[in-house]
Amino acid sequence: MSDHAIKSTHPLGASHSTGWIAKAGPLVAIGVLLAGAIYAISALVGDLEAAPSAGFMIYLLLGLALLIALGFEFVNGFHDTANAVATVIYTHSMPAHFAVIWSGFFNFLGVLLSTGAVAFGIISLLPVELILQVGSNAGFAMVFALLIAAIIWNLGTWYYGIPNSSSHALIGSIIGVGLMNQIMAPSGSGTSGVDWDQALGVGKSLLFSPLAGFFLAGLLLLVAKKLIRVPALYKPPVDGAPPPLWIRALLIFTCTGVSFAHGSNDGQKGMGLIMLILIGTVPTTYALNHALPTAYVGEFQTASTNAAKVINAKGAGYSVLGNPRPAVTLYVAQHAVSEGTYPSLAVLVGEISDQVKQFGSLANVPVKQVGNTRNDMYLTSEALRLLMKDKEAELSKDDVATLNAYKKALDTGTKFIPTWVKVAVAIALGLGTMVGWKRIVVTVGEKIGKEHLTYGQGASAELVAMGLITAADGYGLPVSTTHVLSSGVAGTMAANGSGLQMSTLRNMALAWVMTLPAAIVLSGSLFALFRYLF
Repeated sequence: MSDHAIKSTHPLGASHSTGWIAKAGPLVAIGVLLAGAIYAISALVGDLEAAPSAGFMIYLLLGLALLIALGFEFVNGFHDTANAVATVIYTHSMPAHFAVIWSGFFNFLGVLLSTGAVAFGIISLLPVELILQVGSNAGFAMVFALLIAAIIWNLGTWYYGIPNSSSHALIGSIIGVGLMNQIMAPSGSGTSGVDWDQALGVGKSLLFSPLAGFFLAGLLLLVAKKLIRVPALYKPPVDGAPPPLWIRALLIFTCTGVSFAHGSNDGQKGMGLIMLILIGTVPTTYALNHALPTAYVGEFQTASTNAAKVINAKGAGYSVLGNPRPAVTLYVAQHAVSEGTYPSLAVLVGEISDQVKQFGSLANVPVKQVGNTRNDMYLTSEALRLLMKDKEAELSKDDVATLNAYKKALDTGTKFIPTWVKVAVAIALGLGTMVGWKRIVVTVGEKIGKEHLTYGQGASAELVAMGLITAADGYGLPVSTTHVLSSGVAGTMAANGSGLQMSTLRNMALAWVMTLPAAIVLSGSLFALFRYLF
């Protein structure tokens, strides 16, 4: 690193501000987090009191699983979100501790306003029979194994200050559980492993997003140099002095955007797993969405009737004898179409419609029936997802639109996230951001390039990261804030001719390459161990 990069006024020392804002900021943040924690705990307690008693052991497993899931988001906060504040700290746009609080707050908002699409996209990677039996011993073994494996890998890379992707670690853990589930199953049982088509789509987003971050951030810096001829924008900060007001505002805006986008995308991964935990332990409250309006039933009946017609047309000439669920489960698990697949799916659609019509609303489904109704709806939704992607099914655009409308109705009833879950995840992510940020910030700010990060480089990297993460969130794809932003910083250094510290880039590349196999081995081993213990 050049001598200019290390001054007596180190950016991480800027946290010792005596301004009243810097002093009040932590108090306000702590107050918001405490209020959120009280709300989340009281909402959970209220839901548990309203549900039938499940026994001490179930509540113990629930508490432990929630603690581990929120622990994952906590680690995610100080591992991934630190990237968002590195640029404003190293350009002296914000004092370090105030920047961390600021980022934590907007992570909090991002989680609260997220859609849930990423959460359930991650869940669909898991073996279908484990999802359908999430309250079983195998279901708990799955949740514990994949979360603990992701946390172990994240803590290890954080300890050595290596920017690593929490998304990458979690997806590797999910693949490990799926593979081990298939290995442990009896031969010929039809047990599913990994949905490789779905995993490939997720893998592409994780692979191409850092490459896009590198090249787009570098290109944006070069374009800015041509169009915005302000020399101060492309020079390192001088002796710890803050940048000009308009540059400072731009950098704070990009930090805010990346923090919000990170909360909106990464925060959802924990939400999906928490919902699995809740469905497995308190299905009467969380398996079906009780908050739907009365109009839902009529709309659901219409969508069911239309979807059944489309599916029946594909299975014309065949009939179903007995339970339709095994054939549909086999289709989802192995993506194999048999003569009984379509008629079985059509029968299952009709049975779900009859159940919803009989009880009048999802809130009125009897306690003993809740788990079965939820599983039928989830299984049918996953079967429709595969059917609409199957080119051999030869569906018309109208057919796809009809099935999409029915799938949306199914997902509305089963794939929902209560507000208190969002608040709990937001608190964990926000707290993590405020606690363990420094190691990763130092790596991004000092160890990627050989020269000090300039204002233009920081703004270019964060504008690109904000855009890519927001776009991925819209498409329900998980991406790594760490990889996108750190590769963006590297791209601006390369474009500017500032030089790159190859030892850091080698460590980052090694972490990127090793994360999947390490997480797969860790989670698969833990899953086998927990299956044995449980």
